[in-house]
Amino acid sequence: MPKRVDHDERRAQIAEALIRVAGRRGLHAVGMRDVAAEAGVSLRLVQYYFHTKENLLFHGLQHLTDRYTARVGARLAAAPDPGPRATIEALLLASLPTDEEGRTFHLLYTSYSILSVTDEALAAQPFIDNPNAAEDAVTDLLLTAQEAGLVDDGIDARTEAISLLAMTATMGTSIIVGQRTPESAIAVLHHHLDRIFGGKHD
Repeated sequence: MPKRVDHDERRAQIAEALIRVAGRRGLHAVGMRDVAAEAGVSLRLVQYYFHTKENLLFHGLQHLTDRYTARVGARLAAAPDPGPRATIEALLLASLPTDEEGRTFHLLYTSYSILSVTDEALAAQPFIDNPNAAEDAVTDLLLTAQEAGLVDDGIDARTEAISLLAMTATMGTSIIVGQRTPESAIAVLHHHLDRIFGGKHD
């Protein structure tokens, strides 16, 4: 009896191959043939599932986002009863290139952003399902912290969320290019969280 093909599993296999190749060579240099070779499947099979390179790239971005979500979840699972500060810290630290997984995430997510500016087909698709998801999540966590008395009522939660995310993205790039160490970036992040939360940990 022929083995039943799990199409979601096969798509994930190909998306993982894309992420591995792009992590080594850069997203702009990756073709469908390269991904097929990395996945150990035929070019025809990659084309069957994704039709165009843009569809493959977009699916790769979604897969990368799913991996990031799992990474955050693992950090939170390791923390007993995490509150708003611990959750914000997990969200931000998971995107910093402090290890190989974080490096791949930062490098490729930044590459997707840049590529979508010049690639009309990629830009025509939604970059992610909700481009403000991270900003909304951090804002909501800060508002929750305000209600619990963990954060001063005078801060603007949305502005602080935008600042934290922008700072983390910039520091991620500075780690990638060797301008600063992961340890110094984490120290800066803790400094700003201490400022917002008044040094309180949950």
